[in-house]
Amino acid sequence: MSRRYFGTDGIRGRVGEAPMTPEFALKLGWAAGRVLAKTPGAKVLVGKDTRRSGYMFESALEAGFAAAGIETYLTGPLPTPAIAYLTRALRAQAGVVISASHNPHFDNGVKFFSSDGDKLSDDIEEEIELELARELVCVPSEQLGRARRIEDAQGRYIEYCKGTYAGRSLRGMRMVIDCANGAAYRVAPAVLAELGAEVIVIGDRPNGLNINDGYGSTQLQPLRDAVKLHGAQLGIALDGDGDRCLMVTADGRTLDGDEILYVIAAHRLAQGALVGPVVGTVMSNLGLEHALHALGIAFERAAVGDRHVLERLKARGGIIGGETSGHTLCLDRASTGDGIVTALQVLDAVRVSGQTLDVLLKALIKFPQVLVNVRFRGDSAPVLETAAVRQALAATEKLLAGRGRVLLRASGTEPLIRVMVEAEDAAETQHSAHALAEVVRSAAPGAEIA
Repeated sequence: MSRRYFGTDGIRGRVGEAPMTPEFALKLGWAAGRVLAKTPGAKVLVGKDTRRSGYMFESALEAGFAAAGIETYLTGPLPTPAIAYLTRALRAQAGVVISASHNPHFDNGVKFFSSDGDKLSDDIEEEIELELARELVCVPSEQLGRARRIEDAQGRYIEYCKGTYAGRSLRGMRMVIDCANGAAYRVAPAVLAELGAEVIVIGDRPNGLNINDGYGSTQLQPLRDAVKLHGAQLGIALDGDGDRCLMVTADGRTLDGDEILYVIAAHRLAQGALVGPVVGTVMSNLGLEHALHALGIAFERAAVGDRHVLERLKARGGIIGGETSGHTLCLDRASTGDGIVTALQVLDAVRVSGQTLDVLLKALIKFPQVLVNVRFRGDSAPVLETAAVRQALAATEKLLAGRGRVLLRASGTEPLIRVMVEAEDAAETQHSAHALAEVVRSAAPGAEIA
């Protein structure tokens, strides 16, 4: 079945435009309620980030669930992984997050978790789409669902995060955390402070419109500046819904998801706690693969998207995986990517080893990698299949054979075609990436280099 609404990470779009309208959200709540929670008295947990539109979609989803006879429990602003955890802890039949992750405030989305805190399977998403095609029929009034707020949701999640940290007290460590004016702006600083750290917080003044605006994991300069200003040992950057984590060293160097993955995997190995292969994606740097192999750690690549990494980890019995963007999975600590939990695993490695992040990463030498985004609206498939693009791709692959990699793919969350080139020589990498991107731009009407 070809899915109309669900993408790689739930349903997402511009607020007020299909599918992200209040009418659709109401129907989605009803359809999901019919599929996900068929038992009497079933309950669904609903959380959100700090976008102003979240209130509108929360009310619409709540009405849809009520029409399907489902009890709705509202948490207010909380990170996406908090909803995954609370769905399990409160034995809800499903969890729902209203968020567009790292996107600007004018986008929003809806993603679902199963009762186990996992992302929904393709089969269940297809069932929801089938229900969306049906006429909404409200249950009798005595069977309507009710809604209530969970007053201690934040406290529960804070304690859960603290419980995933097995290391020494963070007392004596000064760090800066950037909450992206998003869902983690209250809980993330609290977790670190309660573990003993001295915490300087930025990006913690959400107003409904400034989520991811100049702060967070996609805008790291404010974090670099704050780390240097306050003489901090490191900085932590989350995204709008709190499931991504990037970091900054004391001298302002950025740690991406590949480097974070290496630190955690090497630490688990040193503890004798690493199980199965480490899983990255087709975007993961070749340097990561080489560094892990040098430690005797098997490395595998999945398609882009944390759900694909999760699927490969489960299939291969692994526990550690992630994406360059900062989605990191530690399945021995959490069921889904969690920015706070990820940061705590890195901090554990720092405290136990007594080394700085720079020293822990000394053996990881990254290949130059260039990512160019080509922005356009429309179907990417015809563009990627044009003769000019196929020929340019083949020529670039031949040029870099044995010395690098080329990846050309459509984004699953934004109207972009991503061109990635990775090679030993930095100048050659830059030239090849931009030349290929220009061919893609020429083949897509109205496209531009983002």
